[in-house]
Amino acid sequence: MTREEKTIAIENLKEIVTSNNVIYLSDISGIDAETTSKLRRLCHSKGIKLQVVKNTMLKKALESSEKDFEPFYVALKGNTSIMIAEAANGPAQIIKEFRKKQKRPILKGAFINESFYIGDEHLEVLSTLKSREELLGEIIALLQSPAKNVVASLQSGKHTIAGLVKALGERKN
Repeated sequence: MTREEKTIAIENLKEIVTSNNVIYLSDISGIDAETTSKLRRLCHSKGIKLQVVKNTMLKKALESSEKDFEPFYVALKGNTSIMIAEAANGPAQIIKEFRKKQKRPILKGAFINESFYIGDEHLEVLSTLKSREELLGEIIALLQSPAKNVVASLQSGKHTIAGLVKALGERKN
């Protein structure tokens, strides 16, 4: 790879890390070609970009970024692949699913909305994070429930109120 190609690759990585809020680093070494292909297809179907990167290039891209990625530097050892997603729990769920059958991939670290999670021990927590859409749905449901209760009470009580008014009207006569 020429110096010019390396510079272009570093700039591409820099663009990727600065424009995304969900970045996972994993180790997919030791997985055979067929399984790697399945992993790539699964990532693609879930809207996750998976790319194998060189640690030195990724470190240079992280250093030249406006964001402070220093906590990631300790994870840049051995083989590294980067996973980019919209949903914070997407890559963790894929890693967890693949690990049911084998020991890889290993979570090296994750950057989610300005927070760092370094090490494989965070996989369980990250896989249970709710996506933005799930949280918005829960908030909307919570906001709608009091209004639904009021409407339901009014609708069930309208017959009672009408009956009382009618009874009171007949009583005066």
